[in-house]
Amino acid sequence: MKAYNLIGDRFVRLRDAFAELRRACIRQEALLGPFVLLSITIVRAGLTMMVLCGTYLLLGGELSLLVFVLFLVVGSRVFDPLTSALTNFTEFRYFSIAGGRILTLMNEPEMKGERLSPEAGDIRFEHVSFSYQDKEVLHDISMTFTENSLTALVGPSGSGKSTVMKLCARFYDPQKGRIFFNGVPTDEINPESLMNHITMVFQDVYLFQDTIRNNIRFGKTDATEEEIIAAARKACCHDFIMRLPQGYDTMVGEGGCTLSGGEKQRISIARAILKDARIILLDEATASLDPENEAEVQKAIDTLIKGRTVIAIAHRMKTIKNADRIIVMDNGQIKEEGTHETLMQADGLYTRLWNIQEHISGWRL
Repeated sequence: MKAYNLIGDRFVRLRDAFAELRRACIRQEALLGPFVLLSITIVRAGLTMMVLCGTYLLLGGELSLLVFVLFLVVGSRVFDPLTSALTNFTEFRYFSIAGGRILTLMNEPEMKGERLSPEAGDIRFEHVSFSYQDKEVLHDISMTFTENSLTALVGPSGSGKSTVMKLCARFYDPQKGRIFFNGVPTDEINPESLMNHITMVFQDVYLFQDTIRNNIRFGKTDATEEEIIAAARKACCHDFIMRLPQGYDTMVGEGGCTLSGGEKQRISIARAILKDARIILLDEATASLDPENEAEVQKAIDTLIKGRTVIAIAHRMKTIKNADRIIVMDNGQIKEEGTHETLMQADGLYTRLWNIQEHISGWRL
């Protein structure tokens, strides 16, 4: 807003929004105020009427003193909550709107699945199509991610790579086709059981406003201090943590705002190492890092993926050159797949992307 000199324009919108809120509140109070005040007056008059009637009956001998006192005690306790409820009647209208939103969320259908997830195995897509609302982003794709191998997903932006990754983790279920995990349909597996065997390292890392220790322990809540430090060492972040004022007890700002991008990334990898899952999903974990941090993060990733099933999204082609298999996607479809050598010989989309990056990396001013 500052860069485009729109501060005044945006403030006018904010001021108008507050003014409309004020008018709406006044309308609400004006409509309900007289009714609430009249109701409170009637309710408060109830205790007065009780005293007058009780005194009349007491003097006439139709009511004992004990019963009269009992009615006064009970009556005084009954009218107070009624008065409070009437006073807060306007707020109840606001609460009903908020409650409606909560109920809408609570009524969303839960993901089904009762079977326990296998610890490891191939992940197989069979004629899978997936849409975000009305926009279909995957079109009838079939592929297999082999156990104990590194499979890379490459392709232009918007080709469906991240969607494939989220379907592997069962963040969503496909509208068409099925996904199998070690031969078991994922829609029959309990989602929480499945996530016990999957770890994701995102490009955009989110850290909680807590200590570094607890952010790493998020991968395994019952981890010991020794396990946390060992994971941090493997992720190449122990040294910079120890240089912080309180070491592992240093508080991290919301979202990790007090750390650099490379530091956040390495802590997220330490979290993944600590979880020790058999399947690793890497969503371009080094894309936004400077060369020095990228080298450190790459070493941490090499430690993380040893002996595991790894699916990696890559925009920098050199980082996945030695992958066991490379799947090239475009417009939600699989265009090519194979090793780096076979894809280069095919002279297709992969070759074009590789040559573009080679040309850019060799450019000089």
